[in-house]
Amino acid sequence: MAWALLGVGLFSFSVPLTKVAVKGFDPFLTATGRAVIAGALAIGLLAWRRVPRPSRDQLRPLLMTMLGAVFGWPILLALALERTTSAHAAVIAAFMPLTTALLAVLRTHERVSWQFWAAAGAGTTALLAFALSRGGAEGGDLYADALVACAVVASSWCYVEGASVTKAMPGWQVISWVVVLALPVTVPASVAIWLATHTSHEPTAGAWTSFALLGVSSMYLGFFAWYRGLALAGIARGGQVQQLQALLTLIWSALLLGERVTRVTVLAAVAVIVCVVWAQRARTPGEAAPQE
Repeated sequence: MAWALLGVGLFSFSVPLTKVAVKGFDPFLTATGRAVIAGALAIGLLAWRRVPRPSRDQLRPLLMTMLGAVFGWPILLALALERTTSAHAAVIAAFMPLTTALLAVLRTHERVSWQFWAAAGAGTTALLAFALSRGGAEGGDLYADALVACAVVASSWCYVEGASVTKAMPGWQVISWVVVLALPVTVPASVAIWLATHTSHEPTAGAWTSFALLGVSSMYLGFFAWYRGLALAGIARGGQVQQLQALLTLIWSALLLGERVTRVTVLAAVAVIVCVVWAQRARTPGEAAPQE
């Protein structure tokens, strides 16, 4: 559980760090660039450990995971954070564990109880009410909310795809191969975006630091702790720790960014977390899908 908590703690900085990074970098560069940093680390580690290349059957889910983890979630989140606050985005992203479970249920045709669907409906209703109320008039933007929602779906989809690969190789190898396979795209894309945008963006020291931490921590090392925690504690038990991620992100948003976290924001986050926990407990034991 300590390993899982460490992973969630590292992931909880992702939204605030992205918020700082997009102030100095193009939002697309914050996505491709963090993957280049992670990919460089992964090449060295895979070579040092002499890890064999993935089989042909494993390439498809790895590529699908890459689409969501390297491109979908980072790009959509960065675009959203140009228009909304980190705290507001954290509430929408709190739905990710339940979205992952929903996609896994729909893909595997798993039979679940009516309570699971009731929890999913209640959580969705809470998010819609939060979005339509503009988050209590603090940081609300429906277009940004839609971008975060799409980012959550992309991330959840990649988790479900990557789950099949974790049965054949350790989680750290999965994320390593994901960012390495993305390098032929992320390296030239990062260079092109930087050359096209660096004159209009002047990154501060804080933006550079956030950019580097996104690549090292959120994009790479966080998965090491998270997957190890799930392996030792079990997916069903270890996955419960993820419910703390939204609340931790709210804390970092207030402490590090000085954002005003309203009572409505906290209540909405708690409501979503309660629905997620309800859904996970109502789901058939032993069938939970791996999550970030």
